[in-house]
Amino acid sequence: MTDLTATAAKDWASDQEVRWCPGCGDYGILKAVQMLMPDLGGRPENTVFISGIGCAARFPYYMNTYGMHSIHGRAPAIATGLAMARDDLDVWVVGGDGDMLSIGGNHLIHALRRNVNLTILLFNNQIYGLTKGQYSPTSEVGKVTKSTPFGSLDQPFNPVSVALGAEASFVARTHDLDRAHMIETFRRAREHRGAALVEIYQNCNVFNDGAFGAITSRSARDEMLIPLVHGQAIRFGKEREKGVMIDGQGRALIVKVRDVGEEAILVHDETRTEPGLAFLLSRLSSGPTEPTPVGVFRAVPRPDYGGETNRQLAAAQDKSGPGDLSSLLHSRPTWDVA
Repeated sequence: MTDLTATAAKDWASDQEVRWCPGCGDYGILKAVQMLMPDLGGRPENTVFISGIGCAARFPYYMNTYGMHSIHGRAPAIATGLAMARDDLDVWVVGGDGDMLSIGGNHLIHALRRNVNLTILLFNNQIYGLTKGQYSPTSEVGKVTKSTPFGSLDQPFNPVSVALGAEASFVARTHDLDRAHMIETFRRAREHRGAALVEIYQNCNVFNDGAFGAITSRSARDEMLIPLVHGQAIRFGKEREKGVMIDGQGRALIVKVRDVGEEAILVHDETRTEPGLAFLLSRLSSGPTEPTPVGVFRAVPRPDYGGETNRQLAAAQDKSGPGDLSSLLHSRPTWDVA
């Protein structure tokens, strides 16, 4: 018997012409999402992509799902409303580093701390691409752009650190040159109940080309990307000769395994309730020119905001009976709350 619920990648691609600059990293991210969706077992008509403003925000046009191209920075807030009202929908949020960490910073951290059931993809290219190359909240100190002709003075955000500081229950990082890693990371995020944030290192080949090349190019990955795998020692390098350890002062350090012994190498535990160790890992690199962790930093169960709200509503209804909205709207301008 044919499975009428099964879909293929083509079922998730819209009929719209994909219009990003040739060579943009967004193409790889879009393809990874479209390839993943059939494996998740969902349906396009039950899936929603909500975006803000920016190059990444075109994403909903290219997915054959419901979608909303909203306003600058407000995608997490709008998605929160939808996720609260329609718990049956699979709600994704897409935005860039400028969109979600500048004007949208508050909306993002509150969606994370509340643990709203959203899958959030944060495209980080360390620049404002759509508006033609101004510095962004993730641009490095000294970055010369049209809006910082003498170099940026701002200390950049580390999106993973920001998310962990907001007590996000799922935080991960991947990059646009490794489709398999993207697909697996997006899968983990989607399967998590609650707010899941994935930072994606994404190349803007017009205004910030090669920003991540020192760590994501094929020739550099073995030496510069530190894979985080739950339950495994954190080791990297062509011969896995390097690793991460916690020293006597509680600092995360990159060391040579032969110098400290294999037993000293930190075993990754993404399920630790307190986010301190994950935060230490997020600070291993001060920027994408140093060995940088990728993978899932934190994945912990926590009641999601929508579920807890519905629980409160059910308890209130059991106590006082169903409300009458029509009577409330047509009542006197003041009323007593027991």
